[in-house]
Amino acid sequence: MRITKFGHACVRISEGGSTVVVDPGAFTGREAVEGATAVLVTHEHADHLDVEHLRATDAPIWTIGAVARAIAAQAPDVAERVVVVAPGETFDAAGVTVRAVGEKHAVIHPDYDRFDNSGYLLEVGGRRVFHPGDALTGPGEPVDVLLAPVSAPWLRIGDAIDFAREVGAPTSLAIHDRVYSDLGLGMADQHFRALLGEGQKWVRLPDGADLP
Repeated sequence: MRITKFGHACVRISEGGSTVVVDPGAFTGREAVEGATAVLVTHEHADHLDVEHLRATDAPIWTIGAVARAIAAQAPDVAERVVVVAPGETFDAAGVTVRAVGEKHAVIHPDYDRFDNSGYLLEVGGRRVFHPGDALTGPGEPVDVLLAPVSAPWLRIGDAIDFAREVGAPTSLAIHDRVYSDLGLGMADQHFRALLGEGQKWVRLPDGADLP
């Protein structure tokens, strides 16, 4: 299995003839969707959904109803490739088994309406990889790699660390990382490495790099 980190919250996961791209958004380069056989979108915010990236690939797209409606409004030409999934549903995304996890975006402020959000648990080459989107809702089962949010208007570093601890993956790969400066990300790395549980490894990669 090959995991490649792209801009912000986008990750590409490849095994055999399957290449699943999760959340190619506005902070992600177009190269992220090259060769995709499936695209997953967690929610409708622009840092996770960019319809021009979806137009650049002919891969089918799996996502939730709110995102499907946003795509239909912004890019009707793309909407015909969208498959809507329900919370808790398990589906086959171009040869990769995926389960939708959770229903709501994390709270930014109580005065805002909450957006719908789905995390995705992927089983690839005998390993489980979990992308939570913009939520701290765990998959409820062991995973090998957690794609761990680092910085966001809805996220406190202590909560991010506690979430990674709760999931308990042997490897946590930093995502959702464009909100902090390089200095802030370095501070976050120090906290994660100091406070994650025994046997939990913290990894942050530059855009376009593969998880070792």
